[in-house]
Parts: sequence; structure tokens; C-alpha cells
Amino acid sequence: MGINIISMGSYLPEQVLTNEDFKKFVDTNDEWIRTRTGICSRHMAGWEPTWYMGKQSALKAIERAGIDPKEIGLVIVSTITSDFLTPSIASVIQYEVGAENAYAFDINAACSGFVYAVDTAERFLRTDENLKYVLVVATEALSRFTDFEDRGTCILFGDGSAAAVIERSDKMYSSFLASDGSGARKLFARNVQIASQVKVESDFDDGFPEKPMHQLYQDGKEVYKFAVKALPTAFRSAAEKIGITSEEIDRFVPHQANIRIIETAAKNLGIGTEKFIVTVDHHGNTSSASIPLALCEAIEKGDIKRGQKLALVGFGAGLTYGSIILEY
Repeated sequence: MGINIISMGSYLPEQVLTNEDFKKFVDTNDEWIRTRTGICSRHMAGWEPTWYMGKQSALKAIERAGIDPKEIGLVIVSTITSDFLTPSIASVIQYEVGAENAYAFDINAACSGFVYAVDTAERFLRTDENLKYVLVVATEALSRFTDFEDRGTCILFGDGSAAAVIERSDKMYSSFLASDGSGARKLFARNVQIASQVKVESDFDDGFPEKPMHQLYQDGKEVYKFAVKALPTAFRSAAEKIGITSEEIDRFVPHQANIRIIETAAKNLGIGTEKFIVTVDHHGNTSSASIPLALCEAIEKGDIKRGQKLALVGFGAGLTYGSIILEY
């Protein structure tokens, strides 16, 4: 059994920051950013909460699917930038879109989140015959956790949301999910700071570098080394399960972190970059929203068509990585 992505929807914030805008507050320039990352511009959430962006993309996906939201049995939201510690954003979106018969929960797998969420949806659909439709939403507002004094990271991230309505089908499907917690300290943002007077024993030292709460830290070199290996490894691991090769894939939709990572991954897989959907130039790195935003845009442009074989590949904080191979 596999899945069918019935429809998708997306939402991007009104505010756009170009590379030129960053010159106003950090020592950088357009050429420096483009040559190292491939990014030219990115959307930044201003007034839009994370849940609101998710709601908008979800409503578009539901409308395009032509279904009654009451038929949705499960809402899964991927985010690392929730507006709340509790409740889940999934609960908020479930109410906002009228999916009153659905149960709902969030997942946090960072930039691999959409891959994790879709695979979770597939498993629920496979085991619950009463479940008809699953709504998967990835929504991120990374700009609210970015250190805009750190030129190495602030230029990378953007905000946005994308959603998919999914049903079970007999289409081709394979997945692979993995985590390497030894790299957890390479990319993180603290949510709670333990009071210094409580931290009386070395046993409480978690080994994470010092960083203010709610500010993203990234060891760029280490994350890059991980990413260029994780992308081909994740794809090959999913492909081996169903005996498919990279040459048989019509389109790769990778996490949009950095154009160099995508180019290196294509080289490691022995295929041309023309098979890769790339939106990092105008989206930046939108964490778990990056894959579905790229997928949605490619579908709308006609770059991805029904019947094509797709590979969605994510990698990110955790360190997490994973891949889904499916027929669109």
C-alpha cells in the first residue's frame, strides 16, 4: 500500500528580505551570500503567526482537494517554531479549518519534518481502515529564532508554510527515517534555561554551547559535512527497499538548505542537477516547510506531473534525515 497526495497548498509571508537588505545590519553582500548559499531572497513572517501560515496553506490544500474538512481524520503538523509550548499547532489548525472529526498532533524533526510527517500519515492510513484523509502541514517562522547579528546564519533562513491532503492508494511507496543524536549539539535553539543556582552538579551539563534562549545556533561546517552524506544515504536506503535506482526517479525534491549541498548530493548520486527541484534562491531555508513549498511550487508550475516518481529527501537538526519515494 502507498499514498496519494490529492492536493497541496502553500503560504508565504508578505514581507520579503533580499540579500541587499542584510547589508543594513550585518557585514555581508549579495555576492557573498549567493556564491555560498544560492539564496537571493527569502520571506519573513511579520504579523503572521506560525499557526496562521499553516492555516492558510491547509485551507488551500483542502479547497483544491474538493473534500469536506469534516472527512479529515488526522491532522499532523511539522514545526520547530510553534507559537505555543501547548497546545499543539495541529490542534489550533484542526479547529481553524473545520476538521472537527480529526485528532491532531505536532512533530518536531526539524528540516526532515515533512518527510517524517508524511511517513507517519502513511502508517496511520495503513493501520486504520476508518481513516480516510490525513492533512499534513509544515509551517515555520525561523526568523523569530534567528540571531540577526550572526552573518553566518541569519542570511540562511526564511518563513512559510505548505500543506498536503493525503489518502491511501496502491501507488508505489517506500521510506527511510534515521536520527544521529550525537550531532544534536551542532544545530539547536534553547527553549528553557535552567537557573544557574540549580545547576550545582556537572551531571546537569548537557554539553550544548552557550547561546541565548530562542536563538538558533549552527555549526555550519559540521552540518554541511553531515548533509552531503545524509541526502544520498537516505535516498539509497529507501530505494533499496523497492529496487529502484536514481535514474528511474523523475524529480528529486530535497530540503532547500544550500545550493552547494544539493549540487554535491546530485554528484554523489551520479545524476544531473536538472532532476532536482530548487527553490532555495527565493525561499531560503524554511526548515520542514522547504520540501513541501518546493513540491507545491513545482506542481503548480507543471514541473511535476501525475504519474512521475518522486524522491523527497530531508536532513536537519537532531540530527535527523529521511527519504520518501512515491508516485505522484
